[in-house]
Amino acid sequence: MSRDHAQPAERAAAHAPAEDRSGDAAQAPAHDGAGAAPVPGSAEAPFLELLARGASADAYEQPVLIARAEGRPAQEIAALEAVRPLALRVRSELEGRRRREAELSALFETAHDLAGLRDLDAVLQAIVQRARSLLGTDVAYLSLNDPARGDTYMRVTEGSVAARFQQLRLGMGEGLGGLVAQTARPYVTDDYFKDDRFQHTLTIDSGVRDEGLVAILGVPLMLGPHVIGVLFAADRRARVFEREQIALLGSFAALAAAAIDTANLLTETRSALADLEHANEIIRDRSGVIERASDVHDRLAELVLRGGGVHDVAAAVSEVLDGTVEFTEATAAPAEALEASRADGHAVRHAEDWIAAVAAGGELLGALVLRGHPGLDPVDQRTLERAAMVTSLLLLARRSAAEAEQRVRGELLDDLLDARDRDPRLLRERASRLRADLDATHVVLAARLDGTAADADQEAVARRRLWSAASHLAATRHGLAASRDGGTVLLLPLEPCDTATEVARRTARHLGTAVHDSVTVGASAPVEDLAAHPEAVAAAYEEGRRCLDALRLLGRSGDGAAAEDFGFLGLLLAGDRDIAGFVERTIGPVVAYDERRGTDLVRTLDAYFGSGMSPVHTKDALHVHVNTVAQRLERVGRLLGDDWQHPARVLEIQLALRLHRLSGAGQR
Repeated sequence: MSRDHAQPAERAAAHAPAEDRSGDAAQAPAHDGAGAAPVPGSAEAPFLELLARGASADAYEQPVLIARAEGRPAQEIAALEAVRPLALRVRSELEGRRRREAELSALFETAHDLAGLRDLDAVLQAIVQRARSLLGTDVAYLSLNDPARGDTYMRVTEGSVAARFQQLRLGMGEGLGGLVAQTARPYVTDDYFKDDRFQHTLTIDSGVRDEGLVAILGVPLMLGPHVIGVLFAADRRARVFEREQIALLGSFAALAAAAIDTANLLTETRSALADLEHANEIIRDRSGVIERASDVHDRLAELVLRGGGVHDVAAAVSEVLDGTVEFTEATAAPAEALEASRADGHAVRHAEDWIAAVAAGGELLGALVLRGHPGLDPVDQRTLERAAMVTSLLLLARRSAAEAEQRVRGELLDDLLDARDRDPRLLRERASRLRADLDATHVVLAARLDGTAADADQEAVARRRLWSAASHLAATRHGLAASRDGGTVLLLPLEPCDTATEVARRTARHLGTAVHDSVTVGASAPVEDLAAHPEAVAAAYEEGRRCLDALRLLGRSGDGAAAEDFGFLGLLLAGDRDIAGFVERTIGPVVAYDERRGTDLVRTLDAYFGSGMSPVHTKDALHVHVNTVAQRLERVGRLLGDDWQHPARVLEIQLALRLHRLSGAGQR
């Protein structure tokens, strides 16, 4: 029997009189259409065996079918038929109790996890996993409200396979979750895309469609009267959620809300305890220690406020301690002493020196070393330790500022590449805050590492190094940088005497040196007025990518080039098909000479190539003396270079002549 058939039997068992559920089924009278008939004890045996081994509901048809097949007496068959419903009811009751036992066990385990809360994410993950398992859904997930941003974000997912779905951020009141949050009541839909009770949005529908979800159940996470999030269970097929399942998910939601509340309280308590401990330390210090610490604090605060660096901190502490304090990299400090200082949180003595680890979050950033001062008293030791702490904060602040600036530069370049923000004034303001000028002429560069990483983790690390180096280069050149398509894209200003090719080659060398690996860079033609025409950035980026791919195909990995470096192939690589530029680069001096002097060098070249590069045939085509042809070709050689008749140059010159003629510029 299927699950759908088993559920009505279970509900019938749940509503049956107490004596029917608890009495001896063997003694209950069986009824058929003809009246009451006694039930022999042997009729129960096969069903008891099925109950004992937990057989499926379909198996309960077998005893009756076997009896009929064996030709047993009608009374025995009737007895079996009478016992079978009772056995199914017992089975349904047992299944229901087992299911409730599993639910209660899961709730108990979750409550136990909550009681020993150490990691909020682990508790929420366990809640979602257990909810998914007990409800038998394809996916379960939990979202939390973000009061600062005024939306809802996905906190924990289980069974999800779509990245876009796992990163969804939803506006308040949107989607089924928005309906749950507004009403503070559970909601269920057996077909999400056909349900018009809630507000559909493109972002949410796209995420749900990526995940393939159809039936969704959502229950609110409540802290008092406030909804702080929603717990969901969902299937990739149409499904009706039973009332018991909704209640069970609601119980898990209550535990999740309690876990979040407990974690918040623990955080507040720990913060309060930390503050009390710090205050207690200050109280215990002697007045002289407080005065000295205050002096150090004033010096270090002044350094921080005026933008001092780690070496300024070392110099200030040197004055206070009347010694020599130096900041060194972690690799240059004594390893054993440095590790001991990091683990203990205090300065440690090493021979005649003192070592104070500069660390943050378990990461060693360096060390402060007090030279030749073995007799350090506790007050001076604390001063050195506090200086190390300030040094770590300075380093972290500078790193955070650099990373934040890198992200902002990347976001602006992403917006230019995607042409999302088309307001020139806003674009100029955003660029100005980053010391970039969108009104200047720029080059868009596509950069990619050429080495092959051993695994995905190493490749991700290598890409981050490339992005970091590119961001630093962009910051120093007043440009922008962002990660894209497995590489990095840069937008750098073009100096008046510079070319796109030179910028590409310098960038390839610079990035390759910074990441200690080969980096190939393709450059676009110069682009202008980016604030008014942000779509030009995307087109230039595609041109740069084509140049990068061409370099790699030509075996020039680790080099940099622009479309103009590929001769007539540059016409295929360039995004705007710069025909005039190609003609100018190829035969521009000859055209300009004709325009200044009124000569016929361009027509002579046309006739020369049309005559199979034969001066004799050329003079016939032009109706001039062969010496005149020779003199004109000699002039062409001086204008275009001695290699103008080499095969590669000949091909480009003929193409340029054809384009010049087709453009109408060559018509007299």
